Amino acid sequence: MMFKKILVANRGEIALRIIRTCKEMGILSVAVYSKADEESLHVKFADEAVCVGPAESKNSYLKASNILAAAEITNADAIHPGYGFLSENPKFSKMCEEHQIKFIGASSKMIEKMGNKSTAKATMKSAGVPIIPGSEGIIDSYKNALKIAKKIGYPVMLKASSGGGGKGMRSVWSENELEPAWNSARQEALSSFNDDSMYMEKLIEEPRHIEIQVVGDRYGKACHLSERDCSIQRRHQKLTEETPSPFMTEKLREKMGKAAIKAAEFIKYEGAGTVEFLVDKNRNFYFMEMNTRIQVEHPVTEQVMDFDLIREQIKVACGEPLSGKNYIPKLHSIECRINAEDPYNGFRPSPGKITNLNIPGGHGVRLDTHVYSGYTIPPYYDSMIAKLITTAQTREEAINKMKRALDEFVIEGITTTIPFHRQLMDNKDYLDGNYTTKFMNEFNLE
Repeated sequence: MMFKKILVANRGEIALRIIRTCKEMGILSVAVYSKADEESLHVKFADEAVCVGPAESKNSYLKASNILAAAEITNADAIHPGYGFLSENPKFSKMCEEHQIKFIGASSKMIEKMGNKSTAKATMKSAGVPIIPGSEGIIDSYKNALKIAKKIGYPVMLKASSGGGGKGMRSVWSENELEPAWNSARQEALSSFNDDSMYMEKLIEEPRHIEIQVVGDRYGKACHLSERDCSIQRRHQKLTEETPSPFMTEKLREKMGKAAIKAAEFIKYEGAGTVEFLVDKNRNFYFMEMNTRIQVEHPVTEQVMDFDLIREQIKVACGEPLSGKNYIPKLHSIECRINAEDPYNGFRPSPGKITNLNIPGGHGVRLDTHVYSGYTIPPYYDSMIAKLITTAQTREEAINKMKRALDEFVIEGITTTIPFHRQLMDNKDYLDGNYTTKFMNEFNLE
């Protein structure tokens, strides 16, 4: 039976995105908000809204007891966590299970299995999915780190087991760099995740970051909805994404799609998730991690498929079988993440009041945002304020459409990354599809 009321345990554009699908499905929605987000559009457009705490995330959006209390007082029968915050928190998923509130996402056991990167790697190895050579699980000492690095050969990458967003990661090119990298990575991991456990992988040179969108149902079936190329990143944070990848071949897509389905079905994955791979210059691919939630960049997949991934998440969570199927994109879609940051000053955050806003439109242009003219962007959260997506018959047309849309997109009162994206759309290497995760190291902002 379909849910009657869903509480959206998130904020901003993704909360509004989920609320819109709930309305279209005839499901009542509950927004939660911190005191800093009282004027956000997700609060205004939900059927009900509950304040869950002060501005700081740890006292509001990350406060599981407050979120559950909001669900109980509003009689919500399900919680959609969006991405970030509590979306991959096994304890929160477990709490929802214990309170008979459906968590629209992975089970606590699934999150535990795939959330810790070293455990996930071992699981994927058992499933027969290609993995990057590296340590067998967590490294217990610097002495062992030294031995493993010698065995797999430099360069290597140190990674925090509970990592995310590039925290606790260090590239090590020679033995004399290992000890300082080991110490600083562990320190950063401890302060970011309260867990300083590390593992090590062979550093893949000239890598592309290509992920496969999967959906699984409770009957053990999974399908893939093709790939997204997320290689253009700064400090391991994605800046743009596109599908199909300009690096992809039919043969590689088939192999990566099969590997992603194998991964999802091996762990009996339920819901929408993403299997992320590193692909080297010779098109060898290696499992990197699995995100057990909806991704920021899910709209590009939706646009090339004409398919609502949030709707599919909700239906699968209700016990319906998959309605999707393995998919090969016939259109091209690009997403630019618009952040309240100054790209000419080290991408420094730029919170503040939006004094004027002009939103781009036209055929093949989609904008996901929670901001409006007069809205004040608070300084407490991630700086992404919008996602601009263009879709067309070819990559060249999608790029030209993005150029036009970026030219129309005016946000005054704050500094944004719109000028960076506009410059990117004229970059020869980007236009040629010739980019890796190291692209931003050589990119000169003008």
